Amino acid sequence: MTANNKFLSVRSKSSIQRSSDSGHIAGTDAKTPPETNSVITPRESSEVEEKPQKSLNEKQQENQDLLIRCIAQHLGFTGSRPIAACIIYKCLLQWRSFEVERTSVFDRIIQTIGHAIETQENNDILAYWLSNASTLLLLLQRTLKASGAAGMAPQRRRSSSATLFGRMTQSFRGAPQGVNMSLINGGLIGGADTMRQVEAKYPALLFKQQLTAYVEKIYGMIRDNLKKEISPLLGLCIQAPRTSRASLVKGSSRSNANSAAQQALIAHWQGIVKSLGNFLSTLKVNHVPPFLVRKVFTQIFSFINVQLFNSLLLRRECCSFSNGEYVKAGLAELEHWCYKATDEYAGSAWDELKHIRQAIGFLVIHQKPKKTLDEISHDLCPVLSIQQLYRISTMYWDDKYGTHSVSSDVISNMRVLMTEDSNNAVSNSFLLDDDSSIPFSVDDISKSMEQIDISDVEPPPLIRENAGFMFLLPRVE
Repeated sequence: MTANNKFLSVRSKSSIQRSSDSGHIAGTDAKTPPETNSVITPRESSEVEEKPQKSLNEKQQENQDLLIRCIAQHLGFTGSRPIAACIIYKCLLQWRSFEVERTSVFDRIIQTIGHAIETQENNDILAYWLSNASTLLLLLQRTLKASGAAGMAPQRRRSSSATLFGRMTQSFRGAPQGVNMSLINGGLIGGADTMRQVEAKYPALLFKQQLTAYVEKIYGMIRDNLKKEISPLLGLCIQAPRTSRASLVKGSSRSNANSAAQQALIAHWQGIVKSLGNFLSTLKVNHVPPFLVRKVFTQIFSFINVQLFNSLLLRRECCSFSNGEYVKAGLAELEHWCYKATDEYAGSAWDELKHIRQAIGFLVIHQKPKKTLDEISHDLCPVLSIQQLYRISTMYWDDKYGTHSVSSDVISNMRVLMTEDSNNAVSNSFLLDDDSSIPFSVDDISKSMEQIDISDVEPPPLIRENAGFMFLLPRVE
């Protein structure tokens, strides 16, 4: 074969190979479809292998969609256990979502909660989600531990992701104290639901942070809603109605006028008591942990203390003997409410009123001129500062019996002590500040809540018959 023929032969063979690679035979029409018995290309082989995985991913996505649709509904409670929190936890554990590097399910759950609490004035909805979010947070606290990889997550990534509500911590602190212990004080009971430690990846730890922020946010919303509701009434509770003073001046129908004034003032206090009772009922119906309920009312009573005490020291007309009697009667209404609510829910709320209680005690005590500074500052009003005692002593006036305040010697001694403390004194230092911080941590919630048995929590109808959620059904022994 000549060199030229060899070149043509090689060229012809090469052309056939290239044509066959593209599914055609050399010398045929380009529009002719490839034969059915052509060899499967590597790309086609890869697509065939991906189909089972794609089908699996689609199934997982469908299950996530169904879970989100489910928890968007009001699922209620099994006993005192919020169903939504239990279902979410079981699904995340079953799907091993805590252990994956990337997943959208956490974001979707957070978005569902965020959408549900957009109606900030609906305390029933807020209480429902406070119950669910705190319970779910408790389960996460007792389950998750930071893995090495998660703990080494880039600082920049943490900072940009963990800014929800401006209160989220800027770095992960790993597993909280007690998380790695065998959960003697609490756990899940029954079969596959037995509590076990899971090495959490970054998305799961971020989810826990976001959930913590929501617990804090919802708690604050409920507390602030109650503050808004009682604030107008507090303004009416600090000063006795004018009819009382008018009757004292005229000296006519004194007992009838005082009785009417007393009833009018007590009506305002009873309005506050009614609001407290309504909020307590809402929190109890939604099984908000008693620990959080106590925190709400402790802060509310602290708020009442600040508002009444500051008003008393800023308005001389409030520092009268008769006004002290009226406020004392109102405080008795709050004390009775605390007694009825029991320590389980009221906690130390009554103790938060110590400033206003001691100030009112000073207003109504008899024989003030005979009291020494030591008796006043240590026995009668131990929590009040010298500035506060001086203020109330100099503003006091007796509109009922015409008696005097403390002696001039006591006033002089107060001035001396105030001068000695002048380096630390500031303007209006006698006023109290309202504390609106969040008075608990995740560890506090975990330590205060009892163990939770989620083994017998029935799944809601929407997913009960779905084969993908059979693991939610209670196990039959």
